[in-house]
Amino acid sequence: MSGSPLEGPGGYSRRAMGLSWALVEPVVVINTVGTSFFDTALTLAVYNRTLEQAEGQSDRAQALSTHFFLIHQILASLLSLMSTLLLGHLSDRLGPRVLLVVPQIGSVLAKIFLLFFMLFRLPLAVLYAGSAVYGLSGGSPGYWGGVVSLAALSSEEGRRSLKLNVVDFCSGVAGVLGGLLSGYVYRVGQSGVALILTSLALCTLGLLYSAFLLSYPSPSVPGGHSGPQKAAPYDRGAVALLFSAMILFFLGMTGAEGVLCLFVLKPPLSWDSVWTGYGRAATSAMYLSSFLGVLLLSRPLGDMALILLGVVSNCTGMAILAFATRSWIYFFARAVMMFACIPMPTIRAQLSKIMDSQMYGRVFGLLQSALAVTEVLSTVFFSSVYPRTLSWYPGLCFLISSTISYLSPQAQGREGICFENTMPT
Repeated sequence: MSGSPLEGPGGYSRRAMGLSWALVEPVVVINTVGTSFFDTALTLAVYNRTLEQAEGQSDRAQALSTHFFLIHQILASLLSLMSTLLLGHLSDRLGPRVLLVVPQIGSVLAKIFLLFFMLFRLPLAVLYAGSAVYGLSGGSPGYWGGVVSLAALSSEEGRRSLKLNVVDFCSGVAGVLGGLLSGYVYRVGQSGVALILTSLALCTLGLLYSAFLLSYPSPSVPGGHSGPQKAAPYDRGAVALLFSAMILFFLGMTGAEGVLCLFVLKPPLSWDSVWTGYGRAATSAMYLSSFLGVLLLSRPLGDMALILLGVVSNCTGMAILAFATRSWIYFFARAVMMFACIPMPTIRAQLSKIMDSQMYGRVFGLLQSALAVTEVLSTVFFSSVYPRTLSWYPGLCFLISSTISYLSPQAQGREGICFENTMPT
């Protein structure tokens, strides 16, 4: 391994990394604000259209919206499963640019579909086409795989957990901003059009930054020759347990969060666009509090205790949401979930420490693809349970979510032993 201070982990050269354009965080901030605007516009546009179809009947509109978002999510997730694996292999050969840029192209195209849906009152099926395009371009798994790969490559091993939590922190700050503003922007002009136009402009800006301004580490080998190298061996058992821990946590969390965006629109909460924005801001604020938790507690507690703290925080708050009959209960539950965003980036950081950096594209692509499949299964399950419990206990989904996510520490406990054994002495 070269002793040059310009060489990054795993033999990746940083000579091309400029001081002002070397950070992936601006991409995360811009895209998170844009995506927050898009999510609010999509949720309200679909719900308003289904409310028209249901002739004003809230429960029927909830069921129709749940069915739509189920198919919408399945399309994006399953199609991204195929494309992310391919993009991950290309990323290991060509660098992380391809894994970061291509999904953003699909994101911009998907937003154009929603814009046409609003302007020309097209049928809901048009939005399925946008979801398919987004999935074929890598979707959210591809995008976040690229973000994590670039963040891991540009950080030292000892500070990698902090680096990945900084990325989540930036996402949280942007999410709070997007959530607070989205409800007000939604009210400007024709219903939702200004919001989606702003979202489209922001995501286009993020794409241009990623494609033309952001510097990327390039593969290098001893002797100055560049090109793909044979990866170092790694503990497959530890990797499998890390995957299992993250999948279990994600399985319980993601489906319930998807249902929650519809739960707050119905009585007794009956939120409008402004309150929906406040709710998204409260959700995104968890990234900020989680980052502060990592910053203050990582040294005295360590990674494993932090992950457990995050799981307990998330599951307890989700259980409280099951009894949210007033808006203050919702926001109290989000306050309890202040450390809920710690587990995912911290487990990713642990994973990066036991993998060769030349496998980051494939491994993180595979991880995001596994999470995409998990998201489909979770969405199918919770979207099937939620309409069936609307009439007697709509909060049941959140209790089930809490129970599933509490299983994650079991895998994490075994993973902790394996992980310690893989670290150099």
